[in-house]
Amino acid sequence: MSFEVETLPNFEKEAKRLKKKFSSLANELLDLIEQLESNPFIGTALPKGFYKIRLSIKSKGKGKRGGARVITHVKVVQNKVFLISIYDKSEQSDISDDELNQLLSEIPQK
Repeated sequence: MSFEVETLPNFEKEAKRLKKKFSSLANELLDLIEQLESNPFIGTALPKGFYKIRLSIKSKGKGKRGGARVITHVKVVQNKVFLISIYDKSEQSDISDDELNQLLSEIPQK
């Protein structure tokens, strides 16, 4: 089964800022999208259908542990994966339940 990957405005804004900081991030995100199209359930499961994916950033030189975190949400009925949020691990250690609830409200309900 193939899934369609969509980005939300919040993700695009955060990714744009990080791409300016880390030149290799654009290619790493493309690789991640390819992986998500065939297996949307990668990463650590969070409540309410969210997943947190550890993403290494080569230009940062820290590996997955010190790289970025990508938050996704999977809608199996629609065969869609939504890229919700991306953040640099050195800037934000985790994502709160309140932030997840806010992000959940931004996902199209169609």
